[in-house]
Amino acid sequence: MPQLERELPALDKPPSGSPPPTGPCVMVIFGGTGDLTSRKLFPALYNLVKSKLLSSDFAIVGVGRNDYTREQYQKIMGDNLDKFATSTVDPKLRDWMIQRVFYAGGEFHDPGLYARVGEILAEIDKTCNTKGNYFFYLATSPTFFGDIVDHLGAAELACEKDGHWRRVVFEKPFGNDLASAKALNRQVSKVLTEQQIFRIDHYLGKETVQNILVFRFSNGIFEPIWNRRYIDHIQITVAETVGVEKRGGYFDMAGTLRDMVPNHLFQLVSLTTMEPPISFNSTAVHDEQAKILHALQPFSEEDVLHCAVRGQYGAGVINGERVPAYKAEDGVPPDSKTETFVALRLMIDNWRWAGVPFYLRTGKRLPTRHTEVAVQFKRAPLVLFRDTPVNSLDANQLIIHIAPDEGISLRFGAKIPGAQMKVGEVEMDFNYADYFGTTANTGYEVLLYDGIMGDQTLYQRADMVEAGWTVVDPIIDVWKALAARNFPNYAAGSWGPEEATDIIARDGRSWRKISS
Repeated sequence: MPQLERELPALDKPPSGSPPPTGPCVMVIFGGTGDLTSRKLFPALYNLVKSKLLSSDFAIVGVGRNDYTREQYQKIMGDNLDKFATSTVDPKLRDWMIQRVFYAGGEFHDPGLYARVGEILAEIDKTCNTKGNYFFYLATSPTFFGDIVDHLGAAELACEKDGHWRRVVFEKPFGNDLASAKALNRQVSKVLTEQQIFRIDHYLGKETVQNILVFRFSNGIFEPIWNRRYIDHIQITVAETVGVEKRGGYFDMAGTLRDMVPNHLFQLVSLTTMEPPISFNSTAVHDEQAKILHALQPFSEEDVLHCAVRGQYGAGVINGERVPAYKAEDGVPPDSKTETFVALRLMIDNWRWAGVPFYLRTGKRLPTRHTEVAVQFKRAPLVLFRDTPVNSLDANQLIIHIAPDEGISLRFGAKIPGAQMKVGEVEMDFNYADYFGTTANTGYEVLLYDGIMGDQTLYQRADMVEAGWTVVDPIIDVWKALAARNFPNYAAGSWGPEEATDIIARDGRSWRKISS
């Protein structure tokens, strides 16, 4: 093995107050030849290197089923980094990082693969001074999770001893229903402790999602009104313009309900509604999130019929471009009954949120890419304005914009200048980029950094995963028993099926209009 350059190339010093760099470790990526690794993980690691947040004693082992040499893999990943990086690539930093890339090829069920990985790790520990600390990232199909962990245990690669640590990151979804999630939790817990298990949800890597906690608990003006007395309802929208892209085979087995609701949407629900934790320690935060997930009212069969809507997109137009129907996508059966859109009406059965409905919607091939949490407050009484031209008052709204632009908006009424009493709606906007500048990132930087540092705050705990599936399972069962008969039921480029409008209109409310 050639001599490695030990120190990072000289860069500007990190800003004062920046977090410390990680300690020595090796990141082992199962699925090291996949899209996630090329498009997200390597660019995120490069951004951490650029920010001086990774130790100089660091290395990467890609594990895949392709028969590559180390040099071939280094060339592929170097080219992909140039292609997918979120900012201009510094050649010296790129070379420093690629020097530390290794590869092991084989089938994930083959014990011999893990023996080869172990040999590579032992060599890296000697040459890169990584001190036996290993961070395994499972960027594979979920069907491999259990087997990979079993083999890591059998090869003694997951065993923590002599002061070194071993951690395993699981990509979503963790299970495909409650029974499979429980079974997977039991299986991996035979090899790993809960402190070694990191169930990732990349939505929690977004600054605005993390800022929900800061916004709620660091401002004295909002938390006192963050309850059923003042809030009428809350809407959460996660809209995508893309279809299934190259994931047709996987997506058709999962569908939007499994793919988005128990993880992304329920994480947003829990962060928006949880009680103040006693600290930002991961256990304290998870305890409060778990309470919310357990307080979500379960769906009866009748509830599913009235409070859950599914849809599948047909052909349509998005941004002036004609796009095909879901059933015409690569890898999708022409008679597929899989949903690409979900809308839900949820209730939280606790003191703070009793009687406040939560409306969730998410789907593919919608008019614009947009993720937000919209909090609508109760209207002020009109009695004061009864002898004026004002005949209605709009409700105040607080909108937390998560993607693509991150920020917060507050909408409220103000007098329109003139002789008469007229009220108009105005908006105060906070945009992250305007106040703090932009930082090139993939959304994985914070999660990878926290994982290496052992901070589980932005990861999911076992009971949180199971609580999410407990809510979703009855919907899965009813939809399985009553197959959709009218798919496709919304055109690509629209906001979903008409039933999604009905689910909120029955309560005398409407979805917030989101402009493209």
